[in-house]
Amino acid sequence: MRFGLQKLTLLDYPGKVACTVFTSQCNLRCPFCHNADLVLAADGDLPMDKEEIIDYLRSRAKVLDGVCVTGGEPLMHTEMLDFLADIKSTGLAVKLDTNGTYPGRLKTAVGEGLVDMVAMDVKNSKAKYGITCGANNVIDKVSESVDFLLSGKVCYEFRTTVVGTCHTPEDFLDIGTWISGAERYYLQKFSDSGKVLAPDAGMAVSDEIMDKCLENVRLFVPCAKIRGQE
Repeated sequence: MRFGLQKLTLLDYPGKVACTVFTSQCNLRCPFCHNADLVLAADGDLPMDKEEIIDYLRSRAKVLDGVCVTGGEPLMHTEMLDFLADIKSTGLAVKLDTNGTYPGRLKTAVGEGLVDMVAMDVKNSKAKYGITCGANNVIDKVSESVDFLLSGKVCYEFRTTVVGTCHTPEDFLDIGTWISGAERYYLQKFSDSGKVLAPDAGMAVSDEIMDKCLENVRLFVPCAKIRGQE
């Protein structure tokens, strides 16, 4: 397993000075994904190995507060739990970004104290999940991860990228019902990074549509916010 590294971020781990570690590959194929270069990369395409990452984190442990581990989908790698344990040994807090399709590994990571925060993507309503994420037969696993996070065993947030070709405001009534009671839920507007997995598959929505999506989901998740408007 190899990694990419962003040495400093003030955005990826809320409230902390952090760095971001990237893994390659993902088991989903969301057409609007803005990390296509990571999703399609072979593991060997990334520049750093585990020892290099851990050495860097140890050298910066007095400067950084935390590490965000993202992808791709980090939990699809069988070695990820060991890697998270190595990060925790540096004394830094760990935030894990996941798509929720590996609930067993997610539960283990939390149960063994390997992560301090989890950010999970909720791609769409249950009925539209497969077409939105480009993969069938994942909704049961995603739902298991949602239920686990809602149980409150770890600090978490849910988030949805709102895409004109995938979402309507009505979808957020269904999403709100599904994640009712969530501690944190963020809507973020799709923006074409130039590295989208399927060109022309995404479309930015208007501010008015974003506001209507937020209004609908707040009927069930009052804490919901549009990221960037907190």
